[in-house]
Amino acid sequence: MATVAVQSFVSAPLQIPNVTQFKIGICQLIVTTEKSANIFNARSLIQTAAEQGATLILLPEMWNCPYSTDLFAKFAEEFSDIDSAPSLLMLSEVASSLGVTIIGGSIPEKDAGQLYNSCPVFGPNGELKAKHRKIHLFDMGKPLPGEVQFKESVNISAGEKPTVVDTDFGRIGIGICHDIRFPELAMSYSARGAHLICYPGAFNMSTGATLWELEQRTRAVDNQLYVASCSLSRDSASSYMIWGHSTVVGPMGKIIATTGHEEAALIAEIDYAAIQWTSSCRESLPLESQKRNDIYQFVDLLRESLNS
Repeated sequence: MATVAVQSFVSAPLQIPNVTQFKIGICQLIVTTEKSANIFNARSLIQTAAEQGATLILLPEMWNCPYSTDLFAKFAEEFSDIDSAPSLLMLSEVASSLGVTIIGGSIPEKDAGQLYNSCPVFGPNGELKAKHRKIHLFDMGKPLPGEVQFKESVNISAGEKPTVVDTDFGRIGIGICHDIRFPELAMSYSARGAHLICYPGAFNMSTGATLWELEQRTRAVDNQLYVASCSLSRDSASSYMIWGHSTVVGPMGKIIATTGHEEAALIAEIDYAAIQWTSSCRESLPLESQKRNDIYQFVDLLRESLNS
C-alpha cells in the first residue's frame, strides 16, 4: 500500500502574558424587553464586577435583547458605526473609564443585509479589539419535552472563522453558546496558544441541566486551559427558558466558581501557573507533545502554517 506524505504544522507555543494572575468578572444579567434598560443594567453590573477587583469582564449571549429570534433584527446594531450603536458605545465607554477588558457577550449584529450573533471585545482603552460571529447556530430538531421550537438559522447567518484575541490577560479564544458543543473549535484555540476560552451562552433548561457544566469541564480538561462561561439569568424576558449557572473552570476540569440561576456578578481568581509555569498539568500530562499530527490535524491550521 502506498504511503501518503503528510505535511505537519507546529502548534503555537503558550506565551507568558503580561498578567498571569487576575480576577475575572462574570455578569449574569437579567434581560428585559427594553433595550435601554438592558444597557443600563449591563453597565451597572460591569461596574459592580470592577469594584470587586475584576479586570477582565465577560457578558452573556444576547444581553441587549430577549432571546427570541423574531426580535433580533429590532435590537441589532452595526459594528462599523459604534457611535450609533448604543450597546457597543456603552461597552467602549465603560471599558475605557474603568480600565478593564470586556468580552462583550453577544448582541445581534447587522451587516450588509445579514444578521449575526456577534461578540465584541473591547480593550481598556475603549477600542474594539476583535469580533466573533457565532459559528454553530442552534437549530433544534424535534423539541425535547417541555421545550419550545427554536431555529436560530431562520434569522441569523453563521460566522465563518474562529476568533482568538491577544490581551494583557493572555490569548483568549471566543465561542458563543452552541459553539461549545464542538470540541474542534476549542482544540483549534488550544493549538493557537490560547490560555482561556470564553463562552457567552444561553443554554435552555434541558440542555443546560444535562450538558452545560459537562461541556465546559470537558473543553477545559481536554485542552488544559481555562474556560469561562456567562449565561443570561433565568428570569429574563423570553419564552425560551434559560438555565443560568455561569461558571469558571480550571485546566484540570475543576470548577473554580459558579452561580445559580439568578442575576449575579461572579468573581473568580485565575492563575495561569496552573497551566504551565509550575509543576503543572501540562508538564505532568504533556498531551501536546503526544498528539499524532501524522494521523490527524486541522486543515485550517495547516493552511495557515503553509502560508506563513
